[in-house]
Amino acid sequence: MLLMNLLNIARLRPLVFQCIIIVLFIYGVWGCATLQAKPTFQVGQIYDVSKQQLLKIEDLVPHVLAADLIFIGEEHYTPSHLKAAETILSKLLEHQRQPSLAMEMFSWDGQLGLDRYIEKSEATLEELLDESHWSKNWGGEFVDYQSLVTFAKSHKLNLLALNPPRPLVRMVAKQGLAKALEAPEMDNWPIGKIVEDDPDYEKLIFEQIESCHAGLPDHVYRRIFEASIFRDEGMAQVIRNYLNHKSPSEGPLVSYTGGGHIQYHIPVPKRVKRTRPEIKMVTIYLVAWDPSKEEEVQAELQNGIADFLWLTPLGPKGIQARCG
Repeated sequence: MLLMNLLNIARLRPLVFQCIIIVLFIYGVWGCATLQAKPTFQVGQIYDVSKQQLLKIEDLVPHVLAADLIFIGEEHYTPSHLKAAETILSKLLEHQRQPSLAMEMFSWDGQLGLDRYIEKSEATLEELLDESHWSKNWGGEFVDYQSLVTFAKSHKLNLLALNPPRPLVRMVAKQGLAKALEAPEMDNWPIGKIVEDDPDYEKLIFEQIESCHAGLPDHVYRRIFEASIFRDEGMAQVIRNYLNHKSPSEGPLVSYTGGGHIQYHIPVPKRVKRTRPEIKMVTIYLVAWDPSKEEEVQAELQNGIADFLWLTPLGPKGIQARCG
């Protein structure tokens, strides 16, 4: 009877079968951390995507401590995602790994304002919003990101602006990348080589653009795509520049962006890796959990959306629209 049961189990994935065999014959009990074929999802779960295993936050800590660069992908305006980022930053601080924080919500023309806000105890939030040109660039409700920014200030973390200024992005979307790069306005910013020939990136981004903006002319799709390249390459350049010049005593850089910028390790992580292949990086993909997302999350786990996938509570705005 036992042999027949084992033969039936062997039809499962090899990793599952090996785990069951080890537990059965060494420990004498059934059990394994590997996921079922269709796991039961719930808030608070953290998944090691490559191993298809559930983790606790304590299991995630060694991975972030060993990293030079930690990508956190959020759903915009979700308080539990800010809390998750603060948890990661707190764990690094607890282990004397002084991190720096980079945020998509701030643009390059606001970096001096960020520096002043972090360095000067008397600097106010009102001054930060003005000097970082918040309304001109991100433009959403600042309160949606305030807790993460004030966390950085209270712990004296370097705070980096990741995004190119919005007027530059609009210029690319309107004129095309090649023509926009010739504009005098671009001379003020660290625009280096922009890699356009990446079939994986092109497939990923075009699928999303066409899904969200059906029926547009081909040249419009191309310019939206080029604006996406410009943003992702721009963010990658900020990250590379920081890593190239940071002191050995500084801890990892934590990049906080929308999940679309880190999915499948392609948009920004791959661009950083091109010139810094030795960098140890970790990607953490945050999902505000709702039962309606079951098939989506299952596919993300199976297709390798990130190194880790973390299910958190929905925010007050509910399920975020796929297309902003």
